[in-house]
Amino acid sequence: MKRLWSRLGVRAASVGLLLTGLAGGVYLGQNREIQQASAESQLVMQANADEMQLLKARQAQHAAARAFRSQAEDAAAAKAATEAKSAASKARTLEKKAIAAEAAAKKAAEAKKAAESGGPVAYTGDIPESCNDYSGSRKIGCALMLDAGFGLAQFPCLDKLWKKESGWNYKATNRSSGAYGIPQSLPGSKMASAGSDWKTNPATQIKWGLGYIEGRYNTPCGAWSHSQNVGWY
Repeated sequence: MKRLWSRLGVRAASVGLLLTGLAGGVYLGQNREIQQASAESQLVMQANADEMQLLKARQAQHAAARAFRSQAEDAAAAKAATEAKSAASKARTLEKKAIAAEAAAKKAAEAKKAAESGGPVAYTGDIPESCNDYSGSRKIGCALMLDAGFGLAQFPCLDKLWKKESGWNYKATNRSSGAYGIPQSLPGSKMASAGSDWKTNPATQIKWGLGYIEGRYNTPCGAWSHSQNVGWY
């Protein structure tokens, strides 16, 4: 009887060990599968992370390339704009020079023609707007007086003085004294110090006359006052 129970106990123990082994094997198998799945998951995550890092690096490269192209295009556009502006400025300068040269040549031709015909030499200087109320030699006289440094308020005196002396006529000649020209230079050849064309150029006569007035009377009004007091200047 004891032997029978002993045999049953051994068999039960064997079955228990077998079941325990099977259970342990199943558990170990499951654990391996879990570990394998975890490792695969980690590999996938690492691969995704590497891929994202690579994608970010490529995006950074593309952004840098776009920025470089944009800078290069901006620099090229700025250079082109500068060159175009410089070319336009040079063209305007050349155009102005050509216009000025053409105007000077025209005035010179008119002056030469007037001199050859015995007429007055044309004035080639600038006329300020403040002198536009006058005409002919008086207009030239106004411009040259301002250019000599006298104020515009002096012109009425100069106008009266030379109206009295010559009527602003560049060919006016005093038969008794021989005084000649707008300022009635005595003799007329004195005006050669202002230009060799003193006989036919009102501007040359006026320049000489203004210099004479400044040296003797300081201002046109000073000369006019003297003329009123003594009859000459």
